[in-house]
Amino acid sequence: PGKGVVAKVDGIPVAVGNRRLMEHLGLAVEERAAQGTVVHVAVDGAYAGSITISDVVKEESREAMADLKAAGIRKTVMLTGDADEVAKKVAAEVGLDEVHSRLLPGDKLEHLERIMEGHGSGKVAFVGDGINDAPSLVRADIGITMGAIGSDAAIEASDVVIMDDDPRKIATAMGISRKTMGIIRQNIVGTLVIKFLFLGLSAVGVVNMWLAIIADVGIMIVAVLNSSRALRYRRR
Repeated sequence: PGKGVVAKVDGIPVAVGNRRLMEHLGLAVEERAAQGTVVHVAVDGAYAGSITISDVVKEESREAMADLKAAGIRKTVMLTGDADEVAKKVAAEVGLDEVHSRLLPGDKLEHLERIMEGHGSGKVAFVGDGINDAPSLVRADIGITMGAIGSDAAIEASDVVIMDDDPRKIATAMGISRKTMGIIRQNIVGTLVIKFLFLGLSAVGVVNMWLAIIADVGIMIVAVLNSSRALRYRRR
């Protein structure tokens, strides 16, 4: 796994994958400098050539990293199966703190576990979209999948699904989560304060049962209206 694909086309064996697949098949690979991911091709047991694929960094990616830093994220790490040169170039463009390249799915999981061990009591989130990310999405404290391009396996393994491929939505999801938790705490504290207040007033005979019932219904309505503020969240 993690090397490529071997299949038969019109009865002829064809192998498409990385350098490790070619070495596994006992084929010599041409050395070439390329600004991208090199995919090697072998046909009928002979090396046929290579294809260079270069990813385009999304315009929103740098802004997304800045938003995460502003939201309190202390460290951003990229775990990728791409070549070293490509990974470092992307990390520099986006503004990542650390990058690890040429990783298989198992390697990503090992790196993630080391990050989690060294992170103390803090939470570690893993963002992915492919089937290779599924083990890490399950292992992380919070697994986030980019839903528009995410595989079914990645979506099933994640805790949060972003319904498009805009990386800025990750910080937005954090903001919604924090606002929701704040509203929940407000509702709990407010409800308990009002209930205990009316319980005490009822005990000394200041209010009767009907006023206590009205207050109970009233605080429920206030809690519902307060909760609706989460629907009006806007990314700053």
